[in-house]
This record gives sequence, structure tokens and C-alpha cells, in this order.
Amino acid sequence: MDMSAGERKGLSLFALIMIGIGSIFGSGWLFGAGSAAQVAGPAALVAWVIGVAFIGLIAMSYAEVGSAYPIPGGMARYGHLSHGPVLGFLTGWAVWIATASLVPIESIAATQYMTSWSFGWAKGLVDPATHQLTLSGTAMSLLLTLALWLTCFWSVQLLARANTVLTLVKFAIPVLAVLALVGSGFHTSNFTAHGGFAPYGWPAVLTAVTTCGVVFAFNGFQAVVNLGGAAKHPGRAIPVALVGALALGLVIYLALQAAYLGAVPPELLARSGGWQGVNLNSPFADLAGLLMLHWVVTMLQFGAFISPAGSNIANVASAAYMVTNLAETGFFPRKLAAVHPRYGTARPAMWLNLGFSVVLLLTVGRSWQALAGVVSAAMVISYLIGPIAVGVLRRTRPELPRPFRLPAAGVLCPVTFAFAACALYWSKWPETGKITVLTLVAAPVAALVLWRRGERRLLRQFAPAWWMIAFLVWTAAVSALGGEEFGGRDVLPGVLGTALIAVTAPLFYFWAVRSGVKAHERGLTSAPSLAEAGSSTPAAATDDARPMASV
Repeated sequence: MDMSAGERKGLSLFALIMIGIGSIFGSGWLFGAGSAAQVAGPAALVAWVIGVAFIGLIAMSYAEVGSAYPIPGGMARYGHLSHGPVLGFLTGWAVWIATASLVPIESIAATQYMTSWSFGWAKGLVDPATHQLTLSGTAMSLLLTLALWLTCFWSVQLLARANTVLTLVKFAIPVLAVLALVGSGFHTSNFTAHGGFAPYGWPAVLTAVTTCGVVFAFNGFQAVVNLGGAAKHPGRAIPVALVGALALGLVIYLALQAAYLGAVPPELLARSGGWQGVNLNSPFADLAGLLMLHWVVTMLQFGAFISPAGSNIANVASAAYMVTNLAETGFFPRKLAAVHPRYGTARPAMWLNLGFSVVLLLTVGRSWQALAGVVSAAMVISYLIGPIAVGVLRRTRPELPRPFRLPAAGVLCPVTFAFAACALYWSKWPETGKITVLTLVAAPVAALVLWRRGERRLLRQFAPAWWMIAFLVWTAAVSALGGEEFGGRDVLPGVLGTALIAVTAPLFYFWAVRSGVKAHERGLTSAPSLAEAGSSTPAAATDDARPMASV
């Protein structure tokens, strides 16, 4: 599907905003408020503000790069453009894992909310003792994953039309839920009882940002960047859609969090021994049931299907774009980029993502909460290249047309990178270790592919990527030694671990930018991709030499 400037499918600005809002209001609102309250208490409200500030900085850096290089699924290619093939594959691999993982987690969310149904078989989908999916629950999640995947099997235009309708419908559900919960009785004492506003300390608030669905919820901005290349005017549409979707998302999520905190019956809070003891399978539906709001329960049960379905429309399409971009650079088989001649969708890529979703469901996908922590850590790693790419391309391609320019980039880019580094640390050990290993698996794969392609100067190819490898190993090591509140061994107690990451992160940022500049000087980024090197057909390009991927 040629997405060059002359032959775009032409997503409108409204459709792009709807895709962003639809992705932000996925399963995150169904579980995020309950999980964040359990970890941070009433201070979970602060976690949402911190989360949107972090994601906003990340999104604006990607808005500059994305508007300059409006490539569908471009987040899997920006590392290649700034540092060359090896870092491009490492970051593209991380982005693919993070995006493809969103598909099964939405199905898990819908399955867990089915336990609020009155049917006996629905009650058996989740183990009441462990709050994890049973065998029948896993089977239901697999069935829903297949059904949601099929929604995007035919065309991008079907994606836009279906998503707009679903978004308009599901947007009303959390708004009505907030009004109903507040109207049923709002207990202001809940915000100060049982330990005060921050009963488990401020480190718990930071942990809630990355492990309780806050970053996960706002991650929907990626759909705007990844699909924005198919918009009519991507330079204007991408930043406008990002700001609109994130701003509206923050308002609704704060309202949902406040409504949840105030609606929990004080007697339940006392009986549970505080917020950590309030553990509901389907937070809003179970709470509405306790308050005898049966119509709200029914509405939420309906929303538990609409919200994940709307998000997965963009998730399936974005994940397919990730695969095709990696195939374009030669690190995934070229056949995965094949596009259906009639429907214009990359079906081989979609099949790969379906297989990956099934593997996740059968291994680590035992509950929404369990998978959300790992997925959020993968998302944070996928964010790292955004501010770095801005820093590199500002130096190496100053003449590049930039419809959107990040203001004060010299300050905001290193600050944004440091924020992302801290967010990865807050993901807690051992999740940080797991996602580091999963990301670095791509390094030997990259070496093998390059060697088979005839590249014998591997050290030269890996030179722009050493900062990434060192950064991930360093962050995982600090995480393992960090405070107990972040899952570590308490060698670096309290804020020491966070402070160490925050202080060293700018050093990695400037190392990364310098590596990118040198990669451009050595011609590593201007060389044709591995796939293109073996093909007589040149890549599509615009008049200003910006590559436009054919996906």
C-alpha cells in the first residue's frame, strides 16, 4: 500500500482524532482507576497528571519527527533514520512488542468484565482467589482476540469508519459512569481516611504511573503517530490530533479516578483495611453492583466490549505497520510486507501479530494487571528514540521541512529522555529486567541478519547502538539494587535509585545524540536499507528526500 504523498488513503483530521481518543479509551479506563487506587490510594489522581505530562512530552517529540517523516508505522523506523540499521532494529523491535501486546490485553480486559454477568459460566472465567484467568477465561480471551483482529482484516478505510462510530458510542459510557457514581453518594472522607491522601507514600504514586495502566492508557497517542502518515495533511494533523486526544483523555481519566475514590463505600474500605485491600475483578462494574446501580452495570458490561474493540482497531493496524516497516529495513522477512491487492492491508504481518498475541495469552497473560505492567515497561522503552531522534535530526538535517517544531527542544529533549528513564525504573524489578532481556534479544538477531547479508564490519554497524545496550543494562542493574518500594534489594533505598537514574540519563542522551551524528557522518543512515539493497526497485521518496515507506 503506497503511502507516498500523492497516493494517501486520506484519513481526515477528525478521523485521526477519533483514532487517538478511541485508543486512549481502551481497557485502561476499565481497570486503571481501580488498580491505581489500590497502589497509591487517593494520590492516584496525581499519577494521572504525571502520566499525561510524561506522555505529552514524548508525544510532542514524536510529533516533530512524525510530521517530518510521515511514514505509517513510523515509530518502528525513526531509530533507523537517526542512527542506522542496528539501532533501528532494536527500537523497532521494542515498538513492535509494545504495540502488538496491546491486542491480547484488550481481550483480557473484556473477559474479566464478563465475570460481572449473572451467568454461571461467566463467573468461572476468573479465579476469585488469584484474580487470574481460568482455562475457560483464557479460551474466551483467545476467541475475543480473533474476533477483534478480524475487524481490521479488510481495509484502512473500514478501520476509520468503524473506529469513529465505536469511539462516539464508547465515549459516552465513562461519562455516564462518572455521573452515576457521583450521584449515588460521594464520600469525601475517603480522600483522607486510612492513611491520608498518600497512604503508601509518593514512591507508590510513581509506581502507579507505569504499573497500573496510566502510561498504558495514554499510550493511545502512538496510534496517531503510526497512522498519521495516512492523513491528508500529516504535518498539521498529527500534532493537533495528539493535543486534542491527550487533553480530553486527562479530563475523563481524572473524573473517573475521582468518582471511583469517592464512590467506594466507607464500610468496604474499612473492612478491607485500606485501599490496598480493595481488589475488584471488574472495578467499576463491581462497584456499581454494590451501589445497586444495575443499569450502570449493564452499561459497563456493554462498554467492556466496545472500549477494547475500538482500541484494537487501531492496535491491529499499528502493529501491522510495525512489522511491515521492519520488513522494509530487511530485519523481518520481506514477505511479511506483502499487501493484499484489493483490500490494501498487510495480511502476512497481521497473521504474525495474531500468533504473537496467542503466545502472550498462553504464557504471561493471566490477568489484565499482570500483563499491563510488562506492556507498560515495553512502551517506555519504545518511547526512548523520540526525543533522541529530534536531537540528532536537528543537527544532521537542519534543512528538513518540519511542519511542527518542538519548542525549546535543546532543554525538553534531554528532560523527556530522563523522564522516560525514570519511568522505566518505576516499572519495578523484575519487570525492568524481563523487558531488558526481551529487547536485547534483538541484538544478536541483528548481527546474524547483517552477517548473512554480507556485512563483515559488525562493530562499525553496532557503534551507534552501544548507548542503547549500555543504558538498558544500567537501568536494569539500578532497578535490581533499588528500593524495596520499586521491587529492588534496597541497596539504593528511597529516592536514591530514582535520583541516580535521573542524573545519569542526560549522559546517555548526549551519548546517543553524538552517536547518531557520527552515524550520519559515516553514511550508515543514508545507505539503502538491507531489503532495498537487494532490490532493483528504489524506495519511494518525496521531493525533499524524505523516505516514504511502501507498506
